[in-house]
Amino acid sequence: MSGVGPVEPGEGTHIQQPSPAPQFTPQRGRPAPLGRLLGEHRRAAVAAGVTAALLAGGGYLYATRPQPPPAAAPPYPSQVVDIRYLSRTVSPDPADFRFDVALSVLSGPPVTVTAISQPYAGLSVTASPRPPFRTEAGSSRKVTITLRATECGKIPGNAGLPFLDVTLRNTRAIEMHSFILGSRYARDLSQARQAACGPK
Repeated sequence: MSGVGPVEPGEGTHIQQPSPAPQFTPQRGRPAPLGRLLGEHRRAAVAAGVTAALLAGGGYLYATRPQPPPAAAPPYPSQVVDIRYLSRTVSPDPADFRFDVALSVLSGPPVTVTAISQPYAGLSVTASPRPPFRTEAGSSRKVTITLRATECGKIPGNAGLPFLDVTLRNTRAIEMHSFILGSRYARDLSQARQAACGPK
């Protein structure tokens, strides 16, 4: 018998439906590979950028900060040393003229006296304490100086303003400075010269 309608499937037969085309649905919360890479390093990149900006700003501020003025140079030793005649002292030798002076350092670094001399060829000079000796700023010391007549003909009979030549040293300079000790020193020196050498 020939059938007119469609062939009926047999028992146990299934018709396979075509499977739907796959659709790409991005999952939320899971970035694509490049996005994931940028996301993972975004904080580090921001931190590095902020650090670089801070370092650059700090370097600029340090380089352009106001500079303190340079420290003033210490004074020359002759500007801060004062020598004052005190008095004549007794000497066991009549050929000697012994006297005391006060040496003061007013300010600045310590000053060292390296030599003491005087202008007359007929007199030798010794000092106690013996040079070199050092004196701190703001302090004073007594120095005993002895002049000995070695050649009376080379000592003036009446020196007007005799002086001492003192060599001074501090961290700024070494200087030889002449200190005029005043009229009392000139009078005492003249009397000592007459006692040692007789009237001229």
